[in-house]
Amino acid sequence: FDTDLNCCPPFLLFPACCQLVEVLLNMLILICCAVSYNSTGGYTGISSLGGIYYYQFGGAYNGFSGADGEKAQALDVEFYNLKLPSVTASMAFGGALMTFCCFLVLLGVLRVPWRWPVWLLVECVLNVAIAIGYIPALYFYFQRLQEAYNSQVCKDRETLYSSKGYKGFTCGFHAADIGAALFACMAIIVFAMSAVLAIKGFRTVRRMKNNKPVNMLEF
Repeated sequence: FDTDLNCCPPFLLFPACCQLVEVLLNMLILICCAVSYNSTGGYTGISSLGGIYYYQFGGAYNGFSGADGEKAQALDVEFYNLKLPSVTASMAFGGALMTFCCFLVLLGVLRVPWRWPVWLLVECVLNVAIAIGYIPALYFYFQRLQEAYNSQVCKDRETLYSSKGYKGFTCGFHAADIGAALFACMAIIVFAMSAVLAIKGFRTVRRMKNNKPVNMLEF
């Protein structure tokens, strides 16, 4: 292949593929966190949301009246406020990483790693730091969620809705919570792969610029 410095070598496409996967995974994490916060249903603001919830729950919440309705609304507000910090932090974390990965893709398109190979070392360090950072982030995310689900507010809320025959308000992890964790675990693997590819890319670029033969099968 052409080794001209203005040409982006084919092997730099491998890290770009990983970066695109990272963008996708962080986007899915954002979606799962948003769904986790909004999919638990609730009495609050249902009338202002039109007919979506009404038809979803089949006449939705008409079992509540008077004091029960006010109590359900108050419990919903308290429960959502308990979940809000963890959801906000996770969405901010996922959004920042998605933006960072898009930035890396842009740098690849501009052939920055080819012109300045040292950037690949920086990218490797950042990928390793992000992969490691996912682990405590996951821990604190589920710890905060568990605290919300174990709270008396959630238990009272579950009891109230169950007494009216409504389901889906259990105090436990939902599919979106589990999905966010699975996508985060996949992201850890992909970021680790990106770190390895960045090191290999650095070594290959240096050898190519020194006019030494490169075995492309290394990639």
